[in-house]
Amino acid sequence: MVKKIILKWSFILVLLAMASCAKNQGDVIKNITIGTHGNNELKIQIDVTTSDDVRVFAEYWSDKNGIKNKTTSPISKTGLAHTLVLCNIASETNYSYQLVTIQGETKNTSKVYNFKSRKLPEWLQNQFKANSPKPELLPEKFKKGFMLLAKRETPGVAYIVDYKGNLRWYHTVDGTGFKVTHFTKEQSIIAILGTNDEPTSYGSEILEINLQGDTLTHIKKGQGDFKQVIHHEIIKKSTNEIVTLFVDERITDLTAIGGKKKDTINGDGILILDKKGKQLWKWSVFDNLDPMKDKALLKTKKDWMHANSLNYDKDGNFLISFYNNGQIWKVDAKTGKVIWKLGKGGTFSISQDSKFSQAHAAHINQDGSLMFFDNGVDKKQSSVFALKLNEKNNTVKLDFQIKLPMDIYNDRMGSAYMIDKDAILCCCSKRHITVLTNKKGVLLWALESEIPPYRVEFIPEENAKPFLLN
Repeated sequence: MVKKIILKWSFILVLLAMASCAKNQGDVIKNITIGTHGNNELKIQIDVTTSDDVRVFAEYWSDKNGIKNKTTSPISKTGLAHTLVLCNIASETNYSYQLVTIQGETKNTSKVYNFKSRKLPEWLQNQFKANSPKPELLPEKFKKGFMLLAKRETPGVAYIVDYKGNLRWYHTVDGTGFKVTHFTKEQSIIAILGTNDEPTSYGSEILEINLQGDTLTHIKKGQGDFKQVIHHEIIKKSTNEIVTLFVDERITDLTAIGGKKKDTINGDGILILDKKGKQLWKWSVFDNLDPMKDKALLKTKKDWMHANSLNYDKDGNFLISFYNNGQIWKVDAKTGKVIWKLGKGGTFSISQDSKFSQAHAAHINQDGSLMFFDNGVDKKQSSVFALKLNEKNNTVKLDFQIKLPMDIYNDRMGSAYMIDKDAILCCCSKRHITVLTNKKGVLLWALESEIPPYRVEFIPEENAKPFLLN
């Protein structure tokens, strides 16, 4: 910690020597100090004091790209002390910036100051390697966008990477790992945090941060109604509603099948909390399925169903996928009633070309199809499925299937999301590889990562502005 502080302040002193003090500029700026924000090399913090109550923002650009490609920071609140955080910083790069003060209708712009960002620490270098045999075939939307992935072991790291494999943003947590991450409509990252002792996608904390690295929400198990271990999914229904999956532990008499008098069956449930941990809604798989009908219950009781993804359908009801029984369910978001079951032994009539084994990251894609990553354990080949469901007739029509190469077969975890009409981003977690493929199964791009990401989400450039730009 002492070393970090010394490094931070030595950085500040170097930058101050370059920027000097802003006194006697003829405007309201009194002093400027600059350094890293939260010891993060890709976030620069500028602290400004002013002689009058004003608002302040910064305009900054890399010297290589010039002022025409400047980025604007968020505007501070009216006051005398202002903290500005500059994102979209590349390591070891020379930057210029100006401060703009706003007082009523009057704007004043400071002279140009300079700083140079530092080198990334060794533990963040060479984490990702991108490869594209024909970059000209990559969609422009993909090249302009970003990808979110995370390290699950401690210390946890959430990364945002561009298509060249460059680390564009990161955030670290001590003592826990980022078990699951999700980029929200509010331009925040919401995550499940857990220790190394907790299973791969399970945790006991909820953290939400913005792209400036500020904590928006942090709830720990034991606070409010947050009493359960959560796992595999974290999304938001609204600004104040956090939706996750939880482990529902049921003490059950299993002596009739050779178990204990007080045995434990671990099932799954859906939990909605507010930002303070108050329970707003709850559902359990036990309300809809009798575990005693499972002939293999003594073997499956520790993780009976293994729910692994949760999302909303077009009508606002839940879509929940289960690994162990190879099904996706639709659950009424008000009553908790199971509307339908898709997969092995489900309520839909499925043709041979629409059959899958284990679904991950089930969601409705941009074309209105139910899309998911199929681990393909039965055939030892992973796929991407998009299915058109007719809920009135309980029938399924295959929209498309992409069979991934056998050498990136991924039997656990994974995700698949559409970038455009013909490009799909697929995460093969256990292979440490993420690929971009077209609907014919031709690989257009690949990203190798040092860490095995649970899933990889795509962030379009417009959703990351003004914090990240290409």
